[in-house]
Amino acid sequence: MAAYEKAGESDEWYTPAYIFHALGVRFDLDVASPPEGPRYVPANSFYSEKSLEREWTGFVWMNPPFGHQSTKRLWLSKFFDHGNGIALLPDRTSAPWWQEFAPMADAVLFMSPKIKFERPDGSVGQSPGTGTTLLAAGYKAKLALMKAKSLGAVFTSLEK
Repeated sequence: MAAYEKAGESDEWYTPAYIFHALGVRFDLDVASPPEGPRYVPANSFYSEKSLEREWTGFVWMNPPFGHQSTKRLWLSKFFDHGNGIALLPDRTSAPWWQEFAPMADAVLFMSPKIKFERPDGSVGQSPGTGTTLLAAGYKAKLALMKAKSLGAVFTSLEK
C-alpha cells in the first residue's frame, strides 16, 4: 500500500484522460486494462488478465501494476521486446529496474506536475509520492511524447 492510500482501499488507479488527449494517438491494445472501471483509454482492444502470457499486437498502451521491481521488470521486458508503444511507470531514476530499461526507450517524458490518478468510481485521488514517466518504444510513440510536451519534460535518444 502506498503512503497516499488508506487501509482497505483498492490499489486500482487509472490514468487520467487528459494524458491521452495530450498524446493524441489511438492504441491498438491496452495491455494492462482493469477488468472493471473506466474504458476511456483510446484503444481498440483490452487485455485484463494474463497479459504477460498473451501475444501483443500493434501500438500498445501499458500502465502496469506499480508493485515490486520484479513485476516491473517482467512488464518492461515484454514491452521493449514488443517495441511499439507507450508505457506509464513510476519515476524512480535511481532504481536498478529503471536504469536497466529507460535507456531502451526512444523517448522519456517526465510528467509535471505529478499525476492525480483516478479511482474506479471516477473520483480523483492524491498524487503518489513519486513522479511518473512515459517511456516510448518505437517512432510513433516517440512522436506522441514529443507532441505531448505540455505534460512535462521530454528527452529523446540521439542514437534512435
